[in-house]
Amino acid sequence: MRRQVYSLLVDNNPGVLSRIAGLFSRRGYSIDSITAGMTADSRFTRITVVSSGDELILSQIEKQVRKLEDVRDIKELKPEKSVYRELALIKVKVRADAKQRPEVLSIADIFRAKIVDVERESMMIELTGDQSKLEAFLNLLDGYEILELARTGITGLSRGIKDVTYLV
Repeated sequence: MRRQVYSLLVDNNPGVLSRIAGLFSRRGYSIDSITAGMTADSRFTRITVVSSGDELILSQIEKQVRKLEDVRDIKELKPEKSVYRELALIKVKVRADAKQRPEVLSIADIFRAKIVDVERESMMIELTGDQSKLEAFLNLLDGYEILELARTGITGLSRGIKDVTYLV
């Protein structure tokens, strides 16, 4: 089993994300993560899909997705030629006496995380990075009660200008 990250450039039409997810579902392909967002040109959406499988399955995924009407471009984002990021929001319980607060702040500082909300008994931390950075941060929070956690999944782009797709 290998993990692969695909970057899709699609028409920004209603239901396009559903059609892509439906293709994966109908074919029994695994979606480890999927993110979508409008590009600089509002006619197009970039969708990042992370999937796992053997070489044959991963090859079939690319071929089947490429056939979809709304798909303008699909490319594999290779780790050495791309930048991947993920966003996590983590709500941590801190005692009302605030003794844990400096400890959590210290861990957040090490990872360049931002404190985005502070309440009497909780703190919300925003962290952006690759999956290993997020996992390392969460491991250091092991002794604290995580009240809620939200992760976006991977999004990414290829490095440089060589692989840019121009649509008119």
